[in-house]
Amino acid sequence: MRTRLWMLVIAAVAAASAGLHSQQQQPAAPASALPSPPAREPAWAFPVQAGSLPPESPEPKSIEGSTKKYTPQEIDNLLSPPDWFPEAHKPAPGIVQKGHGAALACGSCHLMSGLGHPESGDLTGFTADYIVQQMLDFKAGTRKDYARMNGISKEVSDEESRQAAEWFASLPRKKWSRVVEAAMVPKTFVGQGRMRFVDPKGGMEPIGNRIITVPEDQEKARLRDPRSGFVSYVPPGSLSKGKALVETGARGKTIACNICHGDGMKGLANVPRIAGLHPIYVARQLYLFKDGGRNGPDAALMKKPVVQLTDEDILNISAYVGSLSPE
Repeated sequence: MRTRLWMLVIAAVAAASAGLHSQQQQPAAPASALPSPPAREPAWAFPVQAGSLPPESPEPKSIEGSTKKYTPQEIDNLLSPPDWFPEAHKPAPGIVQKGHGAALACGSCHLMSGLGHPESGDLTGFTADYIVQQMLDFKAGTRKDYARMNGISKEVSDEESRQAAEWFASLPRKKWSRVVEAAMVPKTFVGQGRMRFVDPKGGMEPIGNRIITVPEDQEKARLRDPRSGFVSYVPPGSLSKGKALVETGARGKTIACNICHGDGMKGLANVPRIAGLHPIYVARQLYLFKDGGRNGPDAALMKKPVVQLTDEDILNISAYVGSLSPE
């Protein structure tokens, strides 16, 4: 009887241990497996996945100039993103490189360069205090993210937020999205990670009243190459119209942006730089300020500038500030 009891205990412990090991070894969900955010307008500023690229072959990948190799599964692991050029930055804090639970690694969306993808955002050139405040706003729900940050922020400790913020604030800023005026643009679809890709079937279509951002090199974007940026197509005339709104306020339509954001829109103290940010990211923030999706401590300053802006104004402002050099 005693022998049988011990055998049952040992079996139970072994089963529990195996279950725990299985949970620990379970790979992180790739971006394509995560739930998509709800659709909202304008769709070009709030992309929702509506297609996918064909799967890649499973062998390890490499990129020019890097000694690293990663499999597609490793590249898509949102809890442990690839760091192609670790020598280009100081050692990253844990949460940037290794996520836990529902807290994805910061570097998976913002990249290990901090420059990020159009659907996530560029964190370079922001002060650490500004980044910390945004995390607090996400956690409190006073800043709404249409995808993931409200949930992620609740899983990240204040100390992790501070460490990540100081690390991202130390990274060099650079021009990451080339802005081009065009009446016709390639046909595209929103694929994995809510990133827009050129339709492999080809074809062109009118740009309409949209900003269309695609990778300069789609294969490098899939590899999360931190040295391959994006091109943002904007309607003809939008840059000159945006410049008038940004620099002068267009006769009372809004408030000149440099009053708060500084010369060249490169930031002033904890007022963030907006020069060179992804145009669709800028547009998304303007819509959120306007409809109440951003109500943190800094939001009051933005209420008056956005209240009279039309959809066209938001597009033009976003195109122009995205065209500026952040350096």
